[in-house]
Amino acid sequence: MKEISVFDVIGPNMIGPSSSHTAGALRIALMAGTISKGKPKKVQFILYGSFAMTYKGHGTDKALLAGILGMSTEDYRIRDSYRLADEAGIEYEFLPTTENKGYHPNTVEVVITNEEGITTSILGVSIGGGNVKLKQINGADISLSGNLPTLFVQQKDTPGVIAHISKCLNDHYVNIAFMKLYRDSKGENAYTIIETDEKLDDALVEEIHSLPNIRNAIVIDL
Repeated sequence: MKEISVFDVIGPNMIGPSSSHTAGALRIALMAGTISKGKPKKVQFILYGSFAMTYKGHGTDKALLAGILGMSTEDYRIRDSYRLADEAGIEYEFLPTTENKGYHPNTVEVVITNEEGITTSILGVSIGGGNVKLKQINGADISLSGNLPTLFVQQKDTPGVIAHISKCLNDHYVNIAFMKLYRDSKGENAYTIIETDEKLDDALVEEIHSLPNIRNAIVIDL
């Protein structure tokens, strides 16, 4: 039987009005910004379902911008996120759509272009109580909640990469709670998502980066 956390019932500490439409939206954008790396230059928020219909009234727009700016769900600056995004020189637009792709009602695609011109697309779902799931990155299916310290690795799909990552974690005495490999196609781009019981430090990430077939390795710890 699945245990129910108090946060599943009342949600996290947050600036309201809604855990799904505010806290969840912020966490999706915060993780998307972390994965994309670098300073965001332009962001598009493609809104589906309930998000598309109520994003202004429920503060979803402010929460999404706040997440891109790196704020937490308790940050009182959320209400000023439009002004702060303008001051940071970030171009942004909200694109509500009535297109039905069978997505969860609280779904947003965050398309981020950083100052280096690299664009990353993240599809995320707010599932209630401030909990979220990232479902896609650049069109590839994934599953990432961010509820535990998480190592997110983008790599070339080639032998030896998983063994290298596992060895690095073992050398740093990190216990794996969950590990899953996703890939676009055989021999091409792949993603490894590892949730852990321990905090993940910069030295571990640097060691993982030492393998040439590692394209990106970041820590998500909200």
